Parts: sequence; structure tokens; C-alpha cells
Amino acid sequence: MKVLFINGSPHEKGNTYIALQEMDKIFAAEKIDTEIVHIGNKDIRGCIACRLCAKNGKCVFDDAVNAVAPKFEACDGLVVGSPVYYASANATLVAFLTRLFYSTHFDKTMKVGAAVVAARRGGLSSTFDELNKFFTISGMPVASGQYWNSIHGREAGEAERDTEGLQGMRTLARNMAFLMKSIALGKDRYGIPEKEPFAPMNFIR
Repeated sequence: MKVLFINGSPHEKGNTYIALQEMDKIFAAEKIDTEIVHIGNKDIRGCIACRLCAKNGKCVFDDAVNAVAPKFEACDGLVVGSPVYYASANATLVAFLTRLFYSTHFDKTMKVGAAVVAARRGGLSSTFDELNKFFTISGMPVASGQYWNSIHGREAGEAERDTEGLQGMRTLARNMAFLMKSIALGKDRYGIPEKEPFAPMNFIR
């Protein structure tokens, strides 16, 4: 099994990274492979709704989105970490996720998702909610912890002193590992839930 970490912080080894690394310790103990991709300082533009991905099978902008797409398809779980900017995720990360989820047409059903957020003080829960919406629109079960998955710290390294936040990351990782393993067993026995043909309904015609 494999978990893909997306580090949406511009600071590669900042407080978001500390939270993800705390989870990684548990995944290692659970014998789950991991890979971390740092995209928070990349030059990633937003989606322009050209819909060429449906024709080409990939995003028209050939950057980190297309590079990460096969890693996303291959993983069993996705952890997205972000700092909080104005009670929102890093704009670079949002642009990345929007294009990654929209331009990849493989079935994401039952891949497990988890969001992790880091802040000096506030805006954590709104950012947490924002990131979780990428999972829930895609049929991905959302892993939960013992609190909203957040950690506090401003300067790099301060999150190491948030003992409750670090414990939350470990709990989240254990729950996520259990959920991924349980889903794998369920797939073997029951398969994937049946899907009805998509029936879009536009409000303006």
C-alpha cells in the first residue's frame, strides 16, 4: 500500500512538513510506503476551463500536475498538507489540486483522503473544510483523527512543540492506515460500490 503526501507549503521543511513527517512515522510502522511531493513553491497556474484534458488525457499545462497524476492514480491514500493564508489554503496548492482532480479521469473511488493544516493561530477549520471538499466530490473516504487535523506554529520548527497537534497526526495516520487496509479487504470480498450513470442537472438551460 502507498500514501502520497502533497506538501503545499512554500517552505519545504516548515511546520506543514513536521506534521506530515509525524504521520510518516506511523505509516512506516504499519509497513505502508510513502512519497512526499513538495509543490508549495512551484510555479503552478490555475485552471482555465479549456476542457482539453478530456481530449488529451492530461492537463494542457505540462507542469507538476501532470507529473504527479500517475502517482495519484497509483496511491491508496492521499494526504494534503497546507499552511493557512487568510483562513484558506495556499493559493498555489488550490490551483494544483483543482487541476489535478479535474484533469485526471481515473476512478478515485475509495482512495482515502486526509487534509492537514498548519497555522500560527486561526483559520484552521475553514482551510481544513476547503481541502476535504476535493475528496468528497471524488468518492474518496475521508480519514479523521481525534480533532480537526491541525497543528500550530509560525516559525519553522515551532510545530514540534505542539504536542497535542503531533498526537493528532499520529492518530490520523493510524486511522488512515486502518481505513485503507479495511477498504482493501472489502474490495477483495465485495468489490467497489455500484455506480449509477451520471445524471447532470443544470439549473439554467
